[in-house]
Amino acid sequence: MTAFHTRRYDLRTAAALLRKAQETKASCTMDRMFRVNGTDLRARIDGPDGAPWLVLSNSLGATLEMWEPQVAAFSREFRVLRYDTRGHGRSAVPPGPYTIDQLGSDVVGLLDTLGIRRAHFCGLSMGGATGMWLAVHAATHIDRLVLCNTTPWLGPPEAMDARIATIRREGMTALVDGIIQRWFTADAITRHAVTLERIKQTLLQTPVDGYIGCCAALRDMDQRAELTRISTPTLVIAGTYDPAPTPEAAQAWASTIPDARFLELPTAHLSNIGAAGEFNQQVLTFLLGE
Repeated sequence: MTAFHTRRYDLRTAAALLRKAQETKASCTMDRMFRVNGTDLRARIDGPDGAPWLVLSNSLGATLEMWEPQVAAFSREFRVLRYDTRGHGRSAVPPGPYTIDQLGSDVVGLLDTLGIRRAHFCGLSMGGATGMWLAVHAATHIDRLVLCNTTPWLGPPEAMDARIATIRREGMTALVDGIIQRWFTADAITRHAVTLERIKQTLLQTPVDGYIGCCAALRDMDQRAELTRISTPTLVIAGTYDPAPTPEAAQAWASTIPDARFLELPTAHLSNIGAAGEFNQQVLTFLLGE
């Protein structure tokens, strides 16, 4: 595994890529529902026809809008496919509990429906866990893989069971403040007040049954033993101030993926927002094979 910090990475190359992105016009936006595995999933496509595909997969309690800080840069190099995970956003809320197999199979179904043979994949938290499943069970679909602020195993189920019980009893309101404090540093909470208010509203509007269904998928998964089977070029991103997973924990499991690269950014859980500029530079450089 190759470990590197942002200051050790060639930011001049990444900056050049971003300048190129600013000179190229993004196009072909589509936002619609697709019937996948018996479930209606909302998906949005940005970027030029003929560009390589890049799939972005959201965190638990978020929607495809969480990737707004990336769309302008990424959609000039890639045909970007974002989607609301089942039970989230405008996607349907089928009866739960869900499984990590279902979350991964939904992505395969979207790719098949759209006629996409191969794509890069970038997922954060729950989206990263989905990416691990894809790299093992649908490897022929995945080109390069970015796993952000995620883990192959949450640990004993008691903590997630307690979260589920709280939501059933009190609704999403009971969790929002704690989630925001885990997702962002105190400085980011101050600097991104408007963005955080929007994220809070997204959390509050997340269907309880959908959230719980995905909680069960994460609670019940254990992908640790399968990571050695990942042959896809992989970048693992962790946040210095992320309480779960910590950078140390993320680097430990990342070391079991053959030839994976490891990157630590000065942010908390939602690294794509808390350190958006560095995140975009590093991910673009990796995906473009620099």
